[in-house]
Amino acid sequence: MSRIGRKSIQVPAGVDINLDNNNNAITVKGPKGTLSRTLHRDMKISVEATQITVERPSDNKLHRSLHGTTRSVIFNMVSGVTDGYAKTLELVGVGYRANITGEKVVLNVGYSHPVEVEPPDGIEFKTEMSVHPPYGNVPLIIISGIDKETVGQVAASIREIRKPEPYLGKGIQYVGEKIRRKAGKTAK
Repeated sequence: MSRIGRKSIQVPAGVDINLDNNNNAITVKGPKGTLSRTLHRDMKISVEATQITVERPSDNKLHRSLHGTTRSVIFNMVSGVTDGYAKTLELVGVGYRANITGEKVVLNVGYSHPVEVEPPDGIEFKTEMSVHPPYGNVPLIIISGIDKETVGQVAASIREIRKPEPYLGKGIQYVGEKIRRKAGKTAK
């Protein structure tokens, strides 16, 4: 059995779970919003008053791989509508800036033009300044929302705009990310 898959999910107060057994569509409504998703039709999901359990019909390879994944997806939906998710990126480099204009974030990260990033539905951007010991004041971008998958994807696409490079460490990186540094050229 999957260790993660056989754990039950505790439903906090204020969260409503609706399950459509015909096509395994689950809707989770909480204080921060509503998420819905269609899960694999073979997984057996049962919703009681305060907990959700996921069972697999057999031990074949597909069902074993879906068991823990299905449970994790439902757990992320429940915790997303109660607490929400956030990822923080830092802009390391001389003159690197991030500004909020309306809902979108405008990045100045060493290109000849500013780069604008439009948030998808349910995602919010916030900017702050932080003290980063080797670099001084560093601008931060905080990406928040209720869908864990979307928050992570937006953070990854913003990081892709200027990935951290290994020689000077400049670029957009996650807070706490360790950049593997390379030595530059040496004189003979």
